[in-house]
Amino acid sequence: MEDSGTRSAGESIGLPAVIKTAARQLLVKSGAGGLSLDAVARGGGLAVTDVEAVFPHRDALLTALVVDAYNESGAAMEQADRAAGDAGASAGARLLAVARALRRWSFDNPAEFALIYGSPVPDYHAPQDTVPPASRTPAVLAGIVRSALQAGDLTPPRRAVPGPPLLLPQAVELFGGAPEAPFSDVIERGIVLWSNLIGLLVFQVFSRTHDSVRDESAFFDFAIAVAAEGVGLVVPLGENTD
Repeated sequence: MEDSGTRSAGESIGLPAVIKTAARQLLVKSGAGGLSLDAVARGGGLAVTDVEAVFPHRDALLTALVVDAYNESGAAMEQADRAAGDAGASAGARLLAVARALRRWSFDNPAEFALIYGSPVPDYHAPQDTVPPASRTPAVLAGIVRSALQAGDLTPPRRAVPGPPLLLPQAVELFGGAPEAPFSDVIERGIVLWSNLIGLLVFQVFSRTHDSVRDESAFFDFAIAVAAEGVGLVVPLGENTD
């Protein structure tokens, strides 16, 4: 009787949502390494068979959580970019707005941030299903850089990346094609910007800068402005882009 009542309650608000809520709570307490279907069932007041009916194994549940985290963080950036664009913001201001949006999401959801940007989960290999959601973050950055390039708002680099192109076809496709000189290496530079953004967030979310700077929020803006110089964008500091 208890199992039946629990199952009915779960179904009334969506059993997958109930399961993922319990799993996220477990992520906060134990991290991804402590995630198991048994533990999620206990935390959600569910029978293990109910959990297994939706997510047959741990990796299926992990993948759902990873996809959700990428989609939610990407959506936060996309919304911030739309708002900044509607307000007539420059490309540099748009970049700062989306970086701040990802920062807010990361601090609001540290367990999910750790899941997608922290240490790899033991014995878990993300399937191809996670690639499109994971691409939303670099796609937002690429869109801003591409629009600045098309508008003539990028400053040419002082030196090009030496040697042949270092890109995979997927990166060129995401950007919308390979730019011509003097911006032929802007995609590589954009990947540097993307990695700088994530690395900075890792430092801040995991409290690696709190004992080095007085104002972590202001330092974040400064660091984004410095990283943006690598792609030829000027980020206006001291302005409200939220």
